[in-house]
Amino acid sequence: MNVIVQPQKGNYKILFLDNLQVRAVGIAEIDATPKGYRPGHYRVRWGGKHQFRLTPSKELVVSLRKAAVYLTQKDEAFEGFLHDFQIPFTHTSICRICLMEDRITPLNRKNGIRYTTGEQVCFDCARRELRRELATMGRVGKQALGHLEELLRNYRDMDKVLASVQPEKVKISQALFDRLDAHPVQKTQGLDELPLPRAFIDAAGVATLMPAQQMAVEAGLLHGKHLLIVSATASGKTFIGEMAGMKNHLEGRGHILFLVPLVALAVQKYQRFEERYGKLAGVGVLIGQARIRLPENAPVGDRNIRAPIVVGTYEGVDHFIRSGKRLPPIGTVVIDEVQMLEDPDRGHRLDGLIARLKYLAPKAQFLYLSATIGVPKVLAKKLGATLVRYDDRPVALERYLIFVEHKQKIPTIKRLCTQEYSRVSSKGFHGQTIVFTHARARTHVIADALGPGYAAYHAGLTSQERREIEAKFLSGKIKAVVTTAALGAGVDFPASQVIFDSLAMGISWLSVQEFNQMAGRAGRPDFHDLGKVVVLAEPGASYSRSTGSTEEEIAMKLLKGEMEEVAPEHDLEQSSEEYVANAVVCQGKISDLERINETMVGTMEPVLDILLEKDLVTRQEEKIVLTPLARVMAEHFIGVERLGEIQKLMKKIEDPVEIVAELECAEMEQKKEREKKKRK
Repeated sequence: MNVIVQPQKGNYKILFLDNLQVRAVGIAEIDATPKGYRPGHYRVRWGGKHQFRLTPSKELVVSLRKAAVYLTQKDEAFEGFLHDFQIPFTHTSICRICLMEDRITPLNRKNGIRYTTGEQVCFDCARRELRRELATMGRVGKQALGHLEELLRNYRDMDKVLASVQPEKVKISQALFDRLDAHPVQKTQGLDELPLPRAFIDAAGVATLMPAQQMAVEAGLLHGKHLLIVSATASGKTFIGEMAGMKNHLEGRGHILFLVPLVALAVQKYQRFEERYGKLAGVGVLIGQARIRLPENAPVGDRNIRAPIVVGTYEGVDHFIRSGKRLPPIGTVVIDEVQMLEDPDRGHRLDGLIARLKYLAPKAQFLYLSATIGVPKVLAKKLGATLVRYDDRPVALERYLIFVEHKQKIPTIKRLCTQEYSRVSSKGFHGQTIVFTHARARTHVIADALGPGYAAYHAGLTSQERREIEAKFLSGKIKAVVTTAALGAGVDFPASQVIFDSLAMGISWLSVQEFNQMAGRAGRPDFHDLGKVVVLAEPGASYSRSTGSTEEEIAMKLLKGEMEEVAPEHDLEQSSEEYVANAVVCQGKISDLERINETMVGTMEPVLDILLEKDLVTRQEEKIVLTPLARVMAEHFIGVERLGEIQKLMKKIEDPVEIVAELECAEMEQKKEREKKKRK
């Protein structure tokens, strides 16, 4: 028989075991007497009985002499009693919480979990205590709970695991989810070794290629090859476009068209190219114009499509083409952030734009750039390009997952931003942060609560306000910008840390691709030694009743998820819009129109019969002739469904502003429906 002795406050719990099964439980007191330590009041409960019976103390001595005695911790009084009665004993480690429930779970270095009190407990007890802690935060999904239990197995330390749910109490380092290491330095060529024009080499300000750039050169970049470049943020993708574009231009093969998804990003690229190459070639910018003419909305740069280098937004350049205007001779087309093909609202337009540009500039070299593409080999084939994939990061990236109540998010953000800004990299730069949230209003709530040194940044600000914030960030005068997820693929803020206040864009959850794109903005090789991504997930939180998942569940899916193949399916509205735009650029020639449609990456719905039925187009031999209304559709990015809504509203409402408001509401409903279909 074995006996386990557990010191308690004022007495001792004694468990009598047979093959680790508890046969009896005793409660004993030990008294200090002039003759030494002696057993005092002693009670015993046998078998499955609930009541303790008073028992002569001498029976305790008899029982202990017949058994192997184990003490769960050092205790002067009980050890003195055992010495006085010449009863041998040893110390052992048993889970205290199990002992409280009359269970025996021996502990060792492999199975013990460090508990918050500093003692060791078994995994099952630690897991139950963890679930009790989580219960105070509301509902936690199975995946999130599984993640925390996995951390418990790996860390074997309750405090480290609770760092993911109590960030205000412990160090952020204890909430580490994983780490993506930086690549080893590899040898690359210098620009002087490449067949590049001397004037470009002198203007570029770059001496040696980065690894992704070297791979692009080896794949035929400087020999006119179409390439899909997939590599991490800050791995030098823009300069790949500059090398090919400037070489083609300076050697007489045509102008450069550099396309980006956002106005703010176009302005940044324009300023960069003007500074570097303004003396070699004129630089133009083609972006949408503000509807309200104010001084701060004045256009930036020369809006000259005929300039040798043109930086434009997708819609800015596309509007020019859809209007039937002619492009100058194009030698290079660079599509930045090509993963936008998967965007449910704008993807069809980028898809159509690429196809139209291929038709209008058949001899141009096409370069597609992205940091995040699912199954890129398949997309490269669809685009008719060679894949250049560089998976290594220029700096290491650490990802952290914290489960936090909504009211704790802003204090946690402030603490993390303050800590990061206090660190100075080996390059001499303070750590700065991008905070992503789901809505413009929330950016101001967070920035205002954080106080001086923080700024809200979104597309609703004037261009002047945005430029001022960008300049302050680049000069290190602000600790963080708080921006919307919609700008995740956009403006070039060299941040060392990215924090996700939410995992949604508007009312819709982020995709794995969008999340990786945004997270990849943490850590720049010219500025930082390490990048950090912190996900603040609120258990049970959602941004729409129709989303079907909670934030902590989405966090696990995003951190562990795989990106899907880029295979967009364009619905009737989107297909009809692209069809008429394609018809404009080829002047309705049916064979060319079919060729442009087939060039698109996504699948189109058959729309010609519907357009004919609605008298929007007519067919004349080998040509599709667009009516003036169909040309309006093309120029103003309108499909047949939206056109029908406009026509109905015009019969009921005279005020154009009211018509626009009604259309916006209808578009929101359509977006919700698309999201529902996507989830199914």
